[in-house]
Amino acid sequence: MDFYTANWFPLGSVNYRKFDLYHMEWELREGLRESLAAAGPYAGTVALMRNPCAKEKAGRPVLEIYSASGLLLSSIPWKSGLVVHLGWSLSQELVCIQEDGTVLLYDLFCSFKRNFSLGSEVKQNQVLEAKVFHTEYRTGIAILTGALKFTIASNIDDVKLRRLPEIPGLRGPPSCWTVLFNERVALVLAAVGPDLYLLDNTSCTAVTLPHISPMAGSFLQMAVSFNYKYLAAFTDTGYIWMGTASLTDKLCEFTSDIRQAPKQMAWCIRPGSRNIALAVMWEKLLFLVGRASEGVHFPLDEPSFLVPELDGVRIISPSTHEFLHEIPKVTEDIFKIASMAPGALLLEAQKEYEKESQKADDYLREIKDQNLLSEAVENCIEAAGYEHAPEMQKSLLRAASFGKCFVEKYSPADFVTMCQDLRILNAIHDYQIGMPLTITQYKQLTVQVLLDRLVLRRLYPLALKICEYLKFSDFQGVSRILAHWACYKVQQKEKSDDEIAQAINQKLGDTLGISYSEIASRACECGRTELAIKLLEYEPKSEDQVPLLLKMKRSNLALAKAIESGDTDLVYTVVTYMKNEFNRGDFFMTLQNHPVALSLYRQFCKHQEPETLKDLYNQDDNHLELGNFYVRSSYSTEKRVEGRVAELQNAVEEYNKAKSELAARATEDQIKLLRNQRALQDKVDKPYLDFSLHDTVYNLILEGMHKKAEQLYKEFKIPDKRYWWLKISALSEKEDWEELEKFSKSKKSAIGYLPFVEICMKHHNKLEARKYIGRVAIEQRVKACLLVGDLDQAAESAIEHRNEHEMNLVLSRCTSAADNAVAEKINRAKSQILKK
Repeated sequence: MDFYTANWFPLGSVNYRKFDLYHMEWELREGLRESLAAAGPYAGTVALMRNPCAKEKAGRPVLEIYSASGLLLSSIPWKSGLVVHLGWSLSQELVCIQEDGTVLLYDLFCSFKRNFSLGSEVKQNQVLEAKVFHTEYRTGIAILTGALKFTIASNIDDVKLRRLPEIPGLRGPPSCWTVLFNERVALVLAAVGPDLYLLDNTSCTAVTLPHISPMAGSFLQMAVSFNYKYLAAFTDTGYIWMGTASLTDKLCEFTSDIRQAPKQMAWCIRPGSRNIALAVMWEKLLFLVGRASEGVHFPLDEPSFLVPELDGVRIISPSTHEFLHEIPKVTEDIFKIASMAPGALLLEAQKEYEKESQKADDYLREIKDQNLLSEAVENCIEAAGYEHAPEMQKSLLRAASFGKCFVEKYSPADFVTMCQDLRILNAIHDYQIGMPLTITQYKQLTVQVLLDRLVLRRLYPLALKICEYLKFSDFQGVSRILAHWACYKVQQKEKSDDEIAQAINQKLGDTLGISYSEIASRACECGRTELAIKLLEYEPKSEDQVPLLLKMKRSNLALAKAIESGDTDLVYTVVTYMKNEFNRGDFFMTLQNHPVALSLYRQFCKHQEPETLKDLYNQDDNHLELGNFYVRSSYSTEKRVEGRVAELQNAVEEYNKAKSELAARATEDQIKLLRNQRALQDKVDKPYLDFSLHDTVYNLILEGMHKKAEQLYKEFKIPDKRYWWLKISALSEKEDWEELEKFSKSKKSAIGYLPFVEICMKHHNKLEARKYIGRVAIEQRVKACLLVGDLDQAAESAIEHRNEHEMNLVLSRCTSAADNAVAEKINRAKSQILKK
């Protein structure tokens, strides 16, 4: 017993323990640092999204789903938008919230289920932060947008968005926020420095935590309990406030030596217990605090994340999966040092009985004398349920079995039920299953929901065994039976491959949960390669077909299947395999027969192996693509202007060979532009390289180098209209009104004179704008007059032009009393027109 209590950690009057659930099977080379992670409640599966911010194909994010023991259940390359948050729904669906406000739901095997949008406003402002929360029967989403507004969808199965009021004076994202509930209505509690705001459907209310220290400081982190009854807040002074989520009572407070914001906080509470504890996690430390003057430190060897549970906290790291919880009183009474509790005495009695020691009778008599034997049996049974190790479970149940033999008229129902529950829990605890439910979680979840979860995980044999063990007659294991029948069928050698494949397909059809690739794999193991290939024809998932085809050295067929699937990652997998297995000539020849694969491999080489791409183009005499290659190379690899010009000259030669006159001419123009830019840069000591022709001319005009700009305009044959626009835009930005007027008189404007008026008014120079009114074409003069605010002249032009639309436009601008004369003039003109 001394050894048993070695991992107990006292926190005030209560003990806590942390023990290993699993040594994780996954191999996370990069750990959890660059991943989004989410674990479902009630020992749910773990979702990881590696490299969530990557956008390039070579570094595309990968969504992976693992069991709680770290076994990979499924994974897919992420082809949608940037994911901000991952979470799990009550129905075991993975909720992926994207930056653009799109929410995608996947099942445990990364199969897409459905998606919905959080609205155009969220899409426009984008999602900054998000949280997935649960009520008793539904899952909801709360988000913070880039406009610093909160939106809540209380039920993802029936999406109705609620926009919460704004926090007054908010200039940046809240330092922390969380979701609370008031009579089943979701609220948001947000912290802005030392201030707290409670947001409901209609109002934003400033609130204060009850009895909080006046020296608390600014809030950095918040956490609500699993049942949303309790709230904890951490401030920048290391102060921790713990109280009710209704914000009416403070339970306790604690001041930590660490002032840095924790990565995560989670409540560690056992149902029915009056004790409270909060797990606070930093990069290298897990700190447990509660109603005690000192907390409990747990050093962390590697980055981890916390998963709040009904009766404790799961701690998941790249190498371990642990559980931290309050030790139940019944367990503490039995195992604490020198305990004289009835359960402790009964456990000792049973151990002495196995040793055939007289002390067994002494312990039994002591319990009987106190008339506590029934209680001792019940305590041992109850304590067995709280144990994770089967050896300790057996020890306690043996003690209970031993004790109940001496109790008159004892009903064995509790003992039998506990044995059944523990057998089920131990079965699902297995590494291959990876569902470490505690007895408390199991009772809350119910066996029916557990069976549903096993079916979702496609663990049909185990689900069937549990049904048989519990004598459930309403659950059928058809899928398991059919799968085993199919695996048996592939081993029969007296029938042909066609007959067996057709028989299996006829029997199985599209039965849910049946994987033809698994059956094909069994056929392959039996040496029946052709049968395996025929079975794979019935497999709907190309990602399951291709690996087995590669294993069977059927690379061409695997490549055809991968291309047919449209999954580029699958094609890359096969191409990479072939590249390693084939010699260079055969590899290129095979790709020539599969244009889609060749195109994808070229894309890969463009980013990863440019020299290989060059070889491919040379082999195909593809001069056009070689020219494109040299153009890309001139900007991606060459830094010196001479080197870039040389690469572009190579491109010109290849374009000429390809008879692409347009590309060759454009490249020659680029060479000329580069040389001009280099000369300009050397002359004026200002950056001109890599400017577009448009920007080069624009900057020359800004610098007052009009002759050089005119030279480039003529040399590169810039269209007249574009050049005029460039020049008047640059001169107006420079506010060189004299040069602008001079330019307007140099020759007839290619763009008219209304742009001169517009550009002057853009820079709020009405005086200069008026200079060009008389030169504006008659059909545009009304617009020009209106731009400078000359209503009288606009009216004259409209009347002179006899254009009713223009008259109405001027009339609409006559809004003040001073404009009455103009309005009357227009109305008279309109009347005269109507009379005629």
